[in-house]
Amino acid sequence: MKKVIDIQSKKQSINEMIRQMSEAGGFSAKHLATSVDIIEDMIRDKECLKFLSFPACIVATGTRGIIRDCVKEKYFDVLVTTCGTLDHDLARSFKYYYEGKFSMDDRELHRKNIHRLGNVLVPMESYGIITEKIMTKFLERIYKEGKKELSTYEFCWELGKEINNKDSILYWAYKNKIPVIVPGITDGAVGYQLWQFYQDHDFRIDVLKDETMMSDLVWKAKKSGAVLVGGGISKHHTIWWNQFRDGLDYAVYLTTAVEWDGSLSGARPREAISWSKIKEKAKMVTVNGDATISLPLIISALKERLKN
Repeated sequence: MKKVIDIQSKKQSINEMIRQMSEAGGFSAKHLATSVDIIEDMIRDKECLKFLSFPACIVATGTRGIIRDCVKEKYFDVLVTTCGTLDHDLARSFKYYYEGKFSMDDRELHRKNIHRLGNVLVPMESYGIITEKIMTKFLERIYKEGKKELSTYEFCWELGKEINNKDSILYWAYKNKIPVIVPGITDGAVGYQLWQFYQDHDFRIDVLKDETMMSDLVWKAKKSGAVLVGGGISKHHTIWWNQFRDGLDYAVYLTTAVEWDGSLSGARPREAISWSKIKEKAKMVTVNGDATISLPLIISALKERLKN
């Protein structure tokens, strides 16, 4: 049995604080510390294929910078996300979002042409208008270059090239040739622009080409691991493909969802074991809480460790 050690409130690095949380015994702090240990092992494992899945909402916040740094530093081999990530990453590369409050009057915001995403404010000109402007020019360019049928990861690389902004997740995915898989590509502003362009151009997104890449990657991998932020299609697509190699060897879930409603978003790693999506002997943990708090702490501690 290990003793519970008190956390010392002294001047220290984030990694030092995380290590103290590991010895603190409980509650979610212990899980947070364990998650850093698992992700460190996963990244240091040269035989491991590493996935990061996440929803779009956090890309509307400053947590976008944490994901961007993960891509820039090549911590992960594959990203799996939703169309909204493309929307927010593109829009914020050219326009600003603003701080708001959950309690704001949405009728008043609607009259002022301001969208509310939680406590983030998204002016209309910073979202739909700029997306349409950039996407119209971008799609015409790649079409003239003869690029008429692309997988989502090829499309994301082209879009990252077009964005050409070092603050962008897609820019670094393009620079480092890290595939970004978007299984729900039509569910967002960028997806809508794709549909609009498709109306009078012989242009297609081949989502099955993404599946071929996922198949090739997981079948060749000796080991695999994933950090799964939130739930939905991004989470499921990641663990779905890993069942074909009998499951992930490393799994870290970051979630605010509950499991008792039967949702995939709230399902814990132990449930995935029954589907062979995570191995019985995998290193795994669930960190309960808002990923805009936990993910910056995890990645900041990880960066300290990997420098050493």
